Amino acid sequence: METKKVKQLLYAHEVDMGGIAVRQPIPTARVGQIDPFLLLHHNRWPVARGSNHRHAGIGPHPHRGFSPVTFIFDGDLHHRDSRGNDRVVGAGGMQWMSSGLGLVHSERPSKELCETGGAQEVIQVWINTPARAKMAEPYYLAMEKSDIPVWPSEDEKTTYYLYSGDQGEHSGPVDSPWPVLSMRIDAESEGRFQLEIPESWNAFLYLLDGQVSLEGFGLIEGLNLAWLEKEGSTISGFAREKTRMILLASPPINEPVETYGPFVMNNQTQVMQAMRDYQMGKMGVLVEGFD
Repeated sequence: METKKVKQLLYAHEVDMGGIAVRQPIPTARVGQIDPFLLLHHNRWPVARGSNHRHAGIGPHPHRGFSPVTFIFDGDLHHRDSRGNDRVVGAGGMQWMSSGLGLVHSERPSKELCETGGAQEVIQVWINTPARAKMAEPYYLAMEKSDIPVWPSEDEKTTYYLYSGDQGEHSGPVDSPWPVLSMRIDAESEGRFQLEIPESWNAFLYLLDGQVSLEGFGLIEGLNLAWLEKEGSTISGFAREKTRMILLASPPINEPVETYGPFVMNNQTQVMQAMRDYQMGKMGVLVEGFD
């Protein structure tokens, strides 16, 4: 099997998102998207003990036309939305929200985390939806660590977590509007990894920390995203030190993309309609209940 080569290495620079500093390897001035992956935000910040959970995190805001997918590495995340979903997901879990025709949601640390204090670390990836499904009914899926298929590498120094798609004999529990392979990989020092990615799919490997040596390329350090060539069907390597990574891969949608803030559509007219629908309350209203 041919090994996929690294097309480009993209560093996750800090950007300001409404007063919150996040790491963002895509989009950049050079790379607008890795179709269908539109954005990756890596957030790690301390939650002060005794924080007011009413004002922590990100308050109500709308989405339409894509899937914000969040991987929780540390702490937890409390999701509420205008469709009535209300769920806290702990470390090791993930939430997959297909916004479809539109909804309003909030993302905050839980009341318990605000009371006790601690670290919160998440990665959120925006995954585009094909035109045929952009106005579908929204859905929300939350998974704890115990809900996710987990298995070790042959040397038992690497652990794989599969959220969506297939990897060998394993299948992820998410049924997404567009085929997506999404995985977390935790490797100890010298831990080896080998992954299968379908030919012609766009794919990337993002390192939260640590270092890996990737076959056919060499050293990749933490906070870098390795965008892979479509040619080839495997990637393999080993960790030079304890390393956490995510892998995402998908066939490109190859459709026009028009964005404005939290709306991802195919043309400007659709974006303007999304703005009007939100202003008119057609995406629902989220009134957060705090005790």
